[in-house]
Amino acid sequence: MFYWLMKQVVVGPLVKALFRVWVVGEENVPRHGAAILASNHLSFIDSVLLPLYLRRRIAFLAKSEYFSGRGLKGWATKTFMSATGQLPIDRSGGKASEASLRTGLKVLSRGSLLGIYPEGTRSPDGKMYRGRTGVARMVIEAGVPIIPVAMIDTEKAMPTGRRLPRIRRMGIIIGEPLDFSRFEGMESDRFILRSVTDELMYEMQRLSRQEYRDVYATSVKEKAAALSR
Repeated sequence: MFYWLMKQVVVGPLVKALFRVWVVGEENVPRHGAAILASNHLSFIDSVLLPLYLRRRIAFLAKSEYFSGRGLKGWATKTFMSATGQLPIDRSGGKASEASLRTGLKVLSRGSLLGIYPEGTRSPDGKMYRGRTGVARMVIEAGVPIIPVAMIDTEKAMPTGRRLPRIRRMGIIIGEPLDFSRFEGMESDRFILRSVTDELMYEMQRLSRQEYRDVYATSVKEKAAALSR
């Protein structure tokens, strides 16, 4: 109830009036049944815009830090993330990554839409980076279609570090669903997982027209942080 109140009455009308976001390809999202929407990730606002502009409810896997903050700001962030259908995941690797996979599979088993950022983190510079293979494992194991999504100019409206977005137009492009059912039962084959992930990233890059770098965004961020010390 709170989700729909936020979407239809509180946040949705305000965002749509101010930013006039254009959307292409919404018909590619199935009206019923489970599917994964895999998006590039340029800004914090990505996780707000896509749920607002889809008719169906979508659950995003979000970093657990958004749900563990203290004080009034921590409470407000946790409430907002929960209200927009986002689910906390621990991104520290190992067993935590397995828990993230299981969380996503639970959402899909209910016939719901799941949102994922295959790059694993926001782009540090507007470029697209190498995808993590967890998304491929999930789509093969769940046996659902995966839909590439491109967020356009969201980093210009709300770059990293900015608390409130600038008022400007942004866009969402939703591509045609990709079917990887031919790889059923092969979710443990790392070569298949990399192939599926790369095909997905190619489609996302084609829609977004971002420059592509075949390295992980997290590695770029860690290197930049080390240099700044």
